[in-house]
Amino acid sequence: MTPDEAIDILWNYHHVGQELRPADLIFVLGSNDVRVAEYAAELYKRHLAPVILFSGGMGRFTGGWAVPDAELFAEAAIKAGVPENCILIENKSTNTGENVRFSREVLKRAGIGEPVSLIALQKPYMERRTLATLQAQWPEARVAVSSPPVTFRGYLTAELPQELVVSAMVGDFQRILEYPRQGFSTEQPVTPEAMEAFRTLGEAGNDSQLLRNIPLPWKS
Repeated sequence: MTPDEAIDILWNYHHVGQELRPADLIFVLGSNDVRVAEYAAELYKRHLAPVILFSGGMGRFTGGWAVPDAELFAEAAIKAGVPENCILIENKSTNTGENVRFSREVLKRAGIGEPVSLIALQKPYMERRTLATLQAQWPEARVAVSSPPVTFRGYLTAELPQELVVSAMVGDFQRILEYPRQGFSTEQPVTPEAMEAFRTLGEAGNDSQLLRNIPLPWKS
């Protein structure tokens, strides 16, 4: 398997391809890509949900930003035409689990209560891990996960170069394997091709976003 083939396999693996239907809430998990906020605004204007909740403080990739992810994303959504009174903000979380826990508290304080259904949005290569997290930590909700529709090469920018994105994909795949053992997420199906792609890209040095102190298949 070549590195380019491995990239395509892992990129596709991280997508879950769920159909979007009208829901109670658009739940946007923090990230370093404002295009996710713009996509949330697009779905809002398509009347897929009446409220958007942006969740994210200073996370793994955005600790150097001047404001929390959620606040920056909310600004982008307002510029894209979402009314401010249709936006909620959770700006303290630093990981996916906290996105869920802290956001549920925000909904409670706002008097909205628990949504029956939600559309969860993240970066393209975090779809599957987002689904696994929500299945474990928000099991009461009916969830559909989505991300901006873009190819791997179309996703790359000056701020999100290939080296960073591929390392992040490798790191998220490792978390999909490891987090169910810690109770953070549900088990996900893993194909032999995805495991081979993970190994190929890891062996090629795309390891900057891996969890430490975890045995790696290419070092066993």
